[in-house]
Amino acid sequence: MNKVFTRVLLALCSVCLISTAFADGIDDLKQFYQSTHAMRANFKQTVFDQKGRKLQEVNGTMLLQRPNKFRWDYQKPYEQQIISDGRQVFLFDVDLQQVTLRTVDKVLGTSPAALLAGGPNVEESFRLTRLLDFEGLQRVQAKPIQKDSGFQVVIISFSQGKLAEMRLVDAFGQSTHIVFSNVEVNPNLNANQFLFTVPKGVDVVGE
Repeated sequence: MNKVFTRVLLALCSVCLISTAFADGIDDLKQFYQSTHAMRANFKQTVFDQKGRKLQEVNGTMLLQRPNKFRWDYQKPYEQQIISDGRQVFLFDVDLQQVTLRTVDKVLGTSPAALLAGGPNVEESFRLTRLLDFEGLQRVQAKPIQKDSGFQVVIISFSQGKLAEMRLVDAFGQSTHIVFSNVEVNPNLNANQFLFTVPKGVDVVGE
């Protein structure tokens, strides 16, 4: 279970966007790169297997400060943290007492993280497709151009220009559904929230 959860964490570590209201999901996504400098939100994340059976469910909070600074705090029963200071990403598994260290460029790559934490040239890495509105949400589908990205498809949904949901299907057919709530656009954030100090006695695993 921890392996599944860790894979999802790394893939989603910089998932964070919000934008002003536009006609459809693609416009919302593109507007994000111009309008969002920081954000704060709560989220509920659920992971399903290929047959739609629930594997795990966890709540948490997230912060973003561009460029490339983010923080995801996952609460119990899968207590973990992902913190990026803009150069390095620290994934701290509390139960395992282990920190996985990666550089930002390795985490972003052409993953869903790149789709959301990247820039206006997003269409160089992803094929974007407008989807029909569903339950009042404006949606955009993104498929990675590179086949080794680890994900088959990402669907991002907006409500009145604000991030509402995100669905991802990975290379193993597992799907992840994230619902965002209490989204704040461009709040004043403390820079110290994006710093991480490895606790004493914790193992560090790097690339």
